[in-house]
Amino acid sequence: MEEFRRGYERLCAAPQGAVLRRLRDSPAPGPRARLDLATLGLSLETCGALGRLLPGAAPFAEVSLGDCGLSEEGAKLLLHGLCSNTTVKTLDLKGNNLRTVGAEALGRLLRQNKSIRSLILEWNSLGIWEEGFSFFCQGLGANNVLQQLDLRNNQINHQGAGELAMALKQNASLQELDLRWNNIGLLGGRALLNCLHSNRTLKRLELAGNNVPSDILKAVEQAMNHNQDRQTILNETQNRTYILTKEVLSLKDEKTKQFLDLMDTIDKQREEIARSGRMSAARASQLQEALDEQHSIMNSLRAKLQMTEAALALSEQKVHDLGELLNATKQEQTIMAERHFSELQQQKQEGADREDKLLRDLSAASDKNLLLRSQVDELEKKCKVQQDQLFQLKQDLTNTTAELKLRAVQAEERLEIEKRRFKQSLEDLESLRLKEVDHMAQHIEASERSMQDRIQRLEAIRIALEEELSRVKAAALTERGQAEEELIKVRNQARLEEQQRLEHLEEKLRLMTESRDEAHNCCLKQKQVVAEAQAKAHQLSLHADRLGRRLEELQQDLNSKEEEKVTEVNKVKVELQEQIGQLQAERTAQEGLREKIAALERQMKALSSNHREALLDKESEISMLLEKLRMKEADISRMREEEAQRASFLQNAIMAYVQGSPLGTHSSRK
Repeated sequence: MEEFRRGYERLCAAPQGAVLRRLRDSPAPGPRARLDLATLGLSLETCGALGRLLPGAAPFAEVSLGDCGLSEEGAKLLLHGLCSNTTVKTLDLKGNNLRTVGAEALGRLLRQNKSIRSLILEWNSLGIWEEGFSFFCQGLGANNVLQQLDLRNNQINHQGAGELAMALKQNASLQELDLRWNNIGLLGGRALLNCLHSNRTLKRLELAGNNVPSDILKAVEQAMNHNQDRQTILNETQNRTYILTKEVLSLKDEKTKQFLDLMDTIDKQREEIARSGRMSAARASQLQEALDEQHSIMNSLRAKLQMTEAALALSEQKVHDLGELLNATKQEQTIMAERHFSELQQQKQEGADREDKLLRDLSAASDKNLLLRSQVDELEKKCKVQQDQLFQLKQDLTNTTAELKLRAVQAEERLEIEKRRFKQSLEDLESLRLKEVDHMAQHIEASERSMQDRIQRLEAIRIALEEELSRVKAAALTERGQAEEELIKVRNQARLEEQQRLEHLEEKLRLMTESRDEAHNCCLKQKQVVAEAQAKAHQLSLHADRLGRRLEELQQDLNSKEEEKVTEVNKVKVELQEQIGQLQAERTAQEGLREKIAALERQMKALSSNHREALLDKESEISMLLEKLRMKEADISRMREEEAQRASFLQNAIMAYVQGSPLGTHSSRK
């Protein structure tokens, strides 16, 4: 999660402090990690940065973006990043007023994403535009992973329900679908009921608060029960098949192990047999070689014997010849001995002389050898000393090269550190400039808040119209009391008048919705003006000193506005309590009218059926109006909370600007 926060700070030029705090407080990454940014006003830049960080394997499995006030472009960027995500399992986007662009982005997400199991889209406006909702339904039909889908309070009509029915016919993974508090009606309920004949996976379908008849609701309940029974049977069969496949695989593994053991034993026996054969063959070859050597030795010995016998015969002949020669030679030797004796004496004298000379030469040569040996020893010692010096020089060279390398590495590290410092200084300067631009943009958002005040005034007009509607109801009740005397004539007239008034009120409500849409368009225009103002931020930086003087006045105005909001909330609570009391009084009056109608039914049976139908229609209209009142109250409370949050954001931004401005720095130094 720390890497995710750093990536957000790197990609976002002006990161939001609340988002950074949430990212710091979020738990460590794991299979149940959660990214909770609910009730935070996410800017377009934050949405773009998150959209760049979400693709791939994000460090969390749940993303909560409820009541974040996402714009159409911001939602598009976020959902585009989630298209290629592989870890997020649940996505919460309730209360973001998503419309056409959001519906198209959600359809693209459902087509491309393969990991999201649960999608919460409560309190949006996906069903207003048919084209965007049809694209969303096409994406739902192409998805095969989503299991839970919440579409409560999305203004889905019967045509949107038909598109959903077509998507459910193609979808094979969705198990829970919540469509409460929409405008599906009879046609939409029939379309959804018809699609359940082909859908076998949907287990839960909620249709309360959609003006769907009870028989269709019962049929839908029966279909859901049927699907649940089928799913339980399928799960049981899948479990049984899984167990059987496990047993079969275990048996196969055992058999393969036994077969492998047998093959191993057979291979070992074969190896032993081959080894014994090799050993016997080697021994036989050795024995054969020994026999061959012995045969060769015997043959050589025989040849030697024959040669020795022949040599003996020749030697005997030679001995005989030599004996004769010896006798002759003896005689000659005696003669020659005498001659040699005299010559030997002369030679002895000469040899003695020579021996003396040689001994003298040997002594001189030995002395020379000793000198040469001493010189060789000295030379060997010098060689050893030189070798030691060379070894020391080599060690010194290695040490110096290592030191030079270390110095080079240290110099490179110092260069990198200097580069990082320079880059950090550049980034700090850029962040300061972007913070000043954001502060000016927040100042321009004050104009957007004025437009929101205008929207609140329109809401007050709408409340006044609702009060007129309650007064009209009171008038209708008085007319009912008068109608007890003249039931036949006055009923027709009252019906006509009530229809005209209801049409008039519906026109007023339609005009109010149109005015709200116009206000929303004005807000969009103001956002465009904000974008243009960001381009002019360099010019507005000259007016920063003047804005610093106005900060105190703005703080006082904010305090006064907060007090006014508190008073307005108290007034609204009192008015709501009064309206509840009036509604209770109307209910008591209706009960009295029912009793009177029961007494009159005895006299006029033919007219009682028409009267009961009119009462039932009025009760359904009252319930619808109560529901609308509740929805409007929720919208008002949500808008007030958003205004309070925005006021707090503005105050924080003003304080941050004061601290970051040159005046704030001078004051802090003092």
